[in-house]
Amino acid sequence: MAQVPLIELKNVSFQYDYTQVLSNISLKVEQGDFLALLGPNGSGKSTMLKLILGLMKPTSGQIELFGQPANTFKKRELIGYVSQKSNSFNSGFPATVKEVVASGLTKKIGLFKRHLADQNEKVMQALRDVGMDGFANRNIGELSGGQQQRVFIARALVAEPKLLILDEPTVGIDHENVQSFYDMLANLNEHHKMTMILVTHDVDTVSNRISHVACLNQTIHFHGFKNDYDSLSDDQLNAWYGHAVRKIHHTKEEKTQ
Repeated sequence: MAQVPLIELKNVSFQYDYTQVLSNISLKVEQGDFLALLGPNGSGKSTMLKLILGLMKPTSGQIELFGQPANTFKKRELIGYVSQKSNSFNSGFPATVKEVVASGLTKKIGLFKRHLADQNEKVMQALRDVGMDGFANRNIGELSGGQQQRVFIARALVAEPKLLILDEPTVGIDHENVQSFYDMLANLNEHHKMTMILVTHDVDTVSNRISHVACLNQTIHFHGFKNDYDSLSDDQLNAWYGHAVRKIHHTKEEKTQ
């Protein structure tokens, strides 16, 4: 029996007043996919995420989440979302790493009122998954941008989602730590079977970790396996993006540096 896609968009369009933002979007995200969503500024990426997250409704078309119509889908905890928080986070916020991650259990807190030990173990496991368990008692404001972003991912993971959406998560992270950050995401996808959608402008750096690519600029110009994306010509990409794009192919050796 075939698995139901975690996300399926069927001929989805969206417009603000008279401005067309998305046009006839059809896309599937299957269990285990690591999808990189690419597109220039103003291409509709943020709008597409808001539609998936249920923050807005499409003008036309259908969105299904875990096989159910999005407008009747109730289990929102199955979708974790991490924004560009590290770029604007208040470093003076008075909370420990452990407290920040535990706040991700808000929707499930009734389940843990009598089981604080269980709650603590879930928090620590989420921190171990992102390599931050050694920082559990540190103040969140003491961490670097990259470390904070790992904590925010742990906060999303603690609710045990099946799908993780990350909106340009490396904004504010220094270049030296981007590789290890993407390695952490690849580990979550490969070893923890976490399905991911990653909005990024940094496809060259992450290219050896992802499985699929979708190129968005008002409509989907390409959606397929990463290897098929690699075979696209620069001329095709230039036409879709509206400006010059050059793909850089990284070797496996470069990935590990």
